[in-house]
Amino acid sequence: MIHPGRFTPVRLAAVMAAAAVLTLPTTGAAQSARLNVGIDQATRVQLRGPAGSIIVGNPAIADVTVVDSNTLYITGKGYGVTEIVAVDTIGRTVFQSEVVVSEGSGSGRVTIWRGGQATEMACGSSCSPSVRRSSGLVTAGD
Repeated sequence: MIHPGRFTPVRLAAVMAAAAVLTLPTTGAAQSARLNVGIDQATRVQLRGPAGSIIVGNPAIADVTVVDSNTLYITGKGYGVTEIVAVDTIGRTVFQSEVVVSEGSGSGRVTIWRGGQATEMACGSSCSPSVRRSSGLVTAGD
């Protein structure tokens, strides 16, 4: 006879299986479809749990600054698409996103082309050459 409130082996197994499913890492919740960041701009990301390691697919496109174990700033360094992943100390994904770095609207930047040479201008009330060119950072010899 089964007494209400008592666990039979079948009920106990079902409860344990449900508990195991609830404690699995939820990488789907850790992912966002796409994160857009303007070139030379930073975006704050709040993680759903503490990160132990951060992986940047292409550091020439984006960089990550770790403020604390739950807060990151992603900075757009170069035009393009990369992926950023944060995992906790035992390897579970706490954040994963495709990061698209592009020119933001109203960014105050103008690109001037002379033949195949592009010069990026930073514009406010007037324009002056930017420290960044469309092809990358300007070096001391440029």
